Amino acid sequence: MTLAEVLPVVRQLTAAEKLILMRLLAEDIGGNDASALLQSGKVYNLPTPYDSYGAAQVLADALAAADEQETAPCASRI
Repeated sequence: MTLAEVLPVVRQLTAAEKLILMRLLAEDIGGNDASALLQSGKVYNLPTPYDSYGAAQVLADALAAADEQETAPCASRI
């Protein structure tokens, strides 16, 4: 079957059936090289905004600078 033939049938499934299908497909893919991207039991660092206390100020400063550039008169127009 082609993907074009399968998609209309998949779209008719219930949400629960779609989740089961996703799990089955993920298990089938599990044996491919793509699974080597993440290793079981390995710890991966994921940067988050938590405990980044200065991030809000940096963002606020960048937005203020961008706003000033938009509202400041351009010397070439004068």
